Amino acid sequence: MDDQIQRIVTALPDLTKVTDVWAVADGRVAQGDPAFCADLGIALADAYGSGQVWQYRSVFDHLLRLLATTPGPENAAQALRLVTAKAVTSRKLDRFTASLLASGQEAGALAAAFTGPASEELRACLVHELVLRGVAVAEAPGVAGWATSPHWRHHPLGRLPLTLSDVEGVPDLPRYGPSGSSHSIPFGPSESRALVKGAGARVPSAEETTTEAAATAMARAVANWAEESNGRIEARVFDLTAPLDPAFLPNALLALGLECLRGAGGKAALSVSVLPPDQAWAVLFAAASTGGAYNSGSFGAYGRLAAWQSLAALAGCPEDAAVGEVEARVRDCVWHGFDAGTKWFEQVAWDIGLAALAPDRRRLAVLAATDTD
Repeated sequence: MDDQIQRIVTALPDLTKVTDVWAVADGRVAQGDPAFCADLGIALADAYGSGQVWQYRSVFDHLLRLLATTPGPENAAQALRLVTAKAVTSRKLDRFTASLLASGQEAGALAAAFTGPASEELRACLVHELVLRGVAVAEAPGVAGWATSPHWRHHPLGRLPLTLSDVEGVPDLPRYGPSGSSHSIPFGPSESRALVKGAGARVPSAEETTTEAAATAMARAVANWAEESNGRIEARVFDLTAPLDPAFLPNALLALGLECLRGAGGKAALSVSVLPPDQAWAVLFAAASTGGAYNSGSFGAYGRLAAWQSLAALAGCPEDAAVGEVEARVRDCVWHGFDAGTKWFEQVAWDIGLAALAPDRRRLAVLAATDTD
């Protein structure tokens, strides 16, 4: 083992700050020695990977981000060597690494991921992280052979197309650096709400038809908020006795007995706006990929999958429907976003309200989610 690596490994648990170790790593990569960083990360994982040493977690994260986001095939190759080491490999790390690599490297620099020891999970995620960034993976040298092979179609991500649909548009993706990341979120409490009253509105009566399967499917994109943070979710489906005029959808929402809107329409104002389908997808994708208050989400590839699963369920598509079929029905639905000044919504930053009115205007699906730090 390199003497400097040995000294760092030995001293690490006693450090009160790790910025000096970061600086050493930064210098080695700048000098063209990314192998040092991979060697250091593997040595640290062997020594501390099974414990709770905060210094290890901070240094390892910096090493991985540094290698993955510094352009160049050798940097990418060393990032892959680091995350495929026996002491660190995991499915969640594969998903994170794929997002880092796709954001920091040209597709041509990532061939090693498809020829070397990388896991099928990392490869599948990397393919769709690249798709999200507009890369034509079916034509990219070093990527195309694996991406277009039928052998991985059994993988959960294998159901997704290798090109972006019109509904996905140009996804807003995190910006990564060696010391952190940043991203914008297309949801949160409305800055202005208009009071909507339900009295006298021509709203057909509704019967709730929510099943556990439907609720679970609609909530896929926000499930991580409840499972890994402080979030709560309401996902419900209603059949209407007559077609609903979309102009009266705000009044219909108030009449459904939704927990998230308890008290709305009285003292608590309600905000409702028509959304184009691509904006509904963007909300679901951001919720799934970036997570809530206390978690980091599912990252891009699985965020893409979860967004389509939620969108399909809200639109009333069968679970096994192809993305093209889902997209066609989604375009025929009428989509609204909503939020309210009720006690249910935390009104911090992570508030979502989506309503999908089916093409026949007789089915209304609602998804609400909120989280807080």
